[in-house]
Amino acid sequence: MLNTLLITLLIVAISLTFLGLKVFFTKDGRFPNGHVSGNKMLREKGIGCVQSQDREARRAPRHAVKENSKASQTV
Repeated sequence: MLNTLLITLLIVAISLTFLGLKVFFTKDGRFPNGHVSGNKMLREKGIGCVQSQDREARRAPRHAVKENSKASQTV
């Protein structure tokens, strides 16, 4: 049981080292942006992140007219 745990931890440590090799050993190393909005080709096609699109849709316009629910019911 202990051998399996140690081997697993060793494999995970080696994997993380290989994944972070560029980040750890280059001057301005960063992990690649995996977000949809970080992809230039998708932005050119107008494809964006669902969360960002939802946030923009929920944002109230500056010149929006507030509706009065009582006034609309009396008509």
